[in-house]
Amino acid sequence: MTLVSAAHRGLSAFCICLLAACSLAPSDGPSRPIQGLEVHPDLPLSRPPFDLVSANWKHRRAQPYAFLEARGSYTQIGALLGELVAEAQRQGLAVDGPPFALYYDDPGRVPVAELRLRACLPLATQVAVDAPLACEVLPGTTVVYAFASGPYPEVPRAYPGLYRYMAELGWREDGPVRESYLVNPGEVSDYAELVTEIQIPAASAR
Repeated sequence: MTLVSAAHRGLSAFCICLLAACSLAPSDGPSRPIQGLEVHPDLPLSRPPFDLVSANWKHRRAQPYAFLEARGSYTQIGALLGELVAEAQRQGLAVDGPPFALYYDDPGRVPVAELRLRACLPLATQVAVDAPLACEVLPGTTVVYAFASGPYPEVPRAYPGLYRYMAELGWREDGPVRESYLVNPGEVSDYAELVTEIQIPAASAR
């Protein structure tokens, strides 16, 4: 594949800023127009403290992706994405969208050291990659989803609203949670402007 250097430089900066954003407390500053949004939400943004979460469901298409896998605290995702981008650049992979993370376990039930996560970059097609990267296809499936604004450490506070919506539909969780980071932190003046799409795969509980 042809390496798109400018795209990788931008993505590298994105991940450096993502790491910084993951360490920040919520902002109390005024809300500003969102800049650098890569995907335009089709739902109202849900905002901290997430007392109200706007949720819906959809069918997610299958998505080829390259990834690095790890165990341990989910707070390492920023650093892991930085490593992933550097390795993807070295291998000349062409990225096809914003970075995302897959979280496989409930931190309330699984010890921190055993939590499983993947830092992921979407690709147009599945390709052969060299270690330490791996490449798979995230299956197409039904998901419940919401768009959460604000600093990345605050995003999990939106999860209860999504799980309530899922329960109302009579559905259960059926796969890892996906968080797609839609705004480049380097292009905003306030981390309250960051936007994350949360997707939870769902299946009938009946």
